[in-house]
Amino acid sequence: MKKSTTKTRVRYSETDQMGVVYHGNYAQFFELGRTEWLRSMGITYKNMEVSGIMLPVISLKCNFIKSALYDDVLTIHTFLKKEPLVKIEFDYEIKNQDAELICTGNTVLAFMNSETLKPIRCPEYLLKGLGY
Repeated sequence: MKKSTTKTRVRYSETDQMGVVYHGNYAQFFELGRTEWLRSMGITYKNMEVSGIMLPVISLKCNFIKSALYDDVLTIHTFLKKEPLVKIEFDYEIKNQDAELICTGNTVLAFMNSETLKPIRCPEYLLKGLGY
């Protein structure tokens, strides 16, 4: 299973008046984890888009366990769930600086041709990089 770890510090603008991270920001934390997961394999969203591939999110789930707070240092663990075909599925765990589990999540993205907007198979270079 391919895993990536990314750290980020909670900014004031990501919190509500109580200093708690606004729930909508978790989708951005997951995106940060995904983009760094790809980057760790030498692949960027930008290069995929230039080559005619888009990766829209088609499903997002988040399970909140504990509040993340202003100035916390979050560690985003991103895991590939299974071999990508037309879809690629990621699981996430976000922990704070005390290694307390903040949330778990899951996203599913579809590989799409940017010209036809039709689903396509996972590109070979990504499968090779994953050892498939």
